[in-house]
Amino acid sequence: MKIEKTIPLLRIFDVDKAKEFYIDWLGFKEDWSHQFEENMPYYIQISREELTFHLTEHVGDCSPAAKVFINCIDIDSFFQELQAKPYKYYRPSLEEAFWNARFINLIDPFGNKLVFNEYHKS
Repeated sequence: MKIEKTIPLLRIFDVDKAKEFYIDWLGFKEDWSHQFEENMPYYIQISREELTFHLTEHVGDCSPAAKVFINCIDIDSFFQELQAKPYKYYRPSLEEAFWNARFINLIDPFGNKLVFNEYHKS
């Protein structure tokens, strides 16, 4: 077996609020979405570069308040991007970590935690 990619599944409660956070602020794009019929829960795939998430309103898919640790390169430009388009509900900071890295800790409107991490070059 060869593992190609892991796609975290994150619980959301409002697809429009999720799009405001992930697409409008964090710069993801919507790849596709599915809804069995009107007034049913949404299931949506979003991505940014090599990072893909599945966001689901379906109650049985997963529990809310997950945490995803995301290694990245050039965290400074990502931080500047976030600062350039402020999000009304969150003001992130770029922090030094004891594990020889810098990180941005984000919490989406549904309690899911995203840690964008860049290790210092040795």
